[in-house]
Amino acid sequence: MYRWEAGPALVQTVDFFTPIVDDPYAYGQIAAANSLSDVYAMGGRPLTALAIAAFPSEGLDEHLMRDVFRGGLDKLREAGVSLLGGHTVRDNEIKFGYAITGAVDPDRILSNAGARPGDALFLTKPIGTGVIATAIKFDRAPAGAVDAAVRAMVALNRAAADALGSLPGAVHGCTDITGFGLIGHATEMAVASGVTVVINADVVPLLPGARDLVAGSQAGGLKTNESYFPVSLRRPGGVDEDLLRLFYDPQTSGGLLASVAADGADAVARAFCARGVVAARIGRVEAFAGARVVVA
Repeated sequence: MYRWEAGPALVQTVDFFTPIVDDPYAYGQIAAANSLSDVYAMGGRPLTALAIAAFPSEGLDEHLMRDVFRGGLDKLREAGVSLLGGHTVRDNEIKFGYAITGAVDPDRILSNAGARPGDALFLTKPIGTGVIATAIKFDRAPAGAVDAAVRAMVALNRAAADALGSLPGAVHGCTDITGFGLIGHATEMAVASGVTVVINADVVPLLPGARDLVAGSQAGGLKTNESYFPVSLRRPGGVDEDLLRLFYDPQTSGGLLASVAADGADAVARAFCARGVVAARIGRVEAFAGARVVVA
């Protein structure tokens, strides 16, 4: 974020990655939605985009990259974002994404450092995209699981951000769930806020098929997340191993994790519902008690 002497502050972010689905149009849409997400997570409004692309100079159907760019542009248009240009390079591996510039009111910035003891936690998208994307690479993802994952990944976080922005006094903190997974980003929020985040395992929304696929389709980032972000278990007998792995699953274009004042939680839930956002209340924030993230 860059704050001017007066007026809205600038928010700038960049993200790009290799294909995670077979459909080039959907890949372009996902890349755009993912790139826009950081701006929404800060309470900002994305304004402009610059495309970043790498693709082979030979052996690639030109229509494929055209569909990638078309998918991304359509998603930018849905978000009301202007594409100003971009840059391409030759590479043996396809990569695509955007650099995004947005604006945010300096007095209404959301960060992951604002969570307070007593807050309720909301998650605005189901998790499991990393597991399903890995299964796609090995041709073992059922069509229903793929369709559900694509629908989640192409969905903008704009409606969720609008809901949170409509009740600024109730929303204390926010982050989006991406490569560090649910536990990783919850840990970052807990550390930045000096609190303990408690996740209720049974109510975390999962993408259809993700739990069945996790044992044999773990992205490399999942194991890295497990080693970097310790978690404390508060449930007698622990938590199902596959379910816990999904909490570490690196997400692409994941949902928002919002920390909301307890007395404003019902109003926030209604705001989500009014905008068609299927958000789940997945836990709470407690005073720091030795563990940053607890799964109960």
